[in-house]
Amino acid sequence: MDEKYIKTILIEQREEYQRYMGALVEDFTSKIQLIAETLRGMHDQLIALRDMVAKNTKDIETLRNMVAQNTEDIEIIKADLHIIKDDLKEKVGRDEFKVLERRVGMLEQKS
Repeated sequence: MDEKYIKTILIEQREEYQRYMGALVEDFTSKIQLIAETLRGMHDQLIALRDMVAKNTKDIETLRNMVAQNTEDIEIIKADLHIIKDDLKEKVGRDEFKVLERRVGMLEQKS
């Protein structure tokens, strides 16, 4: 075998090796791009979730304030109802008033 023949074989093998390596690089690059696109999508989803959590946190705080205000209002209503109940216990009902009117009328007639 002469040197020229060996060089020709080596050149052919090198070219084949370079084509193979080029194909591997291209395949690897496409897979990396797919991973990068997936990560971008996940990043966008995380941003959307973060925004939803922030909105929900604001809504919860608003609801908490509303519940506190309603609790105060209910306490005031309860106190008012207690006062009204006491006032009603001291007053005369319609039936009792009619009976008293009749009795006063009869007493007036007698005197």
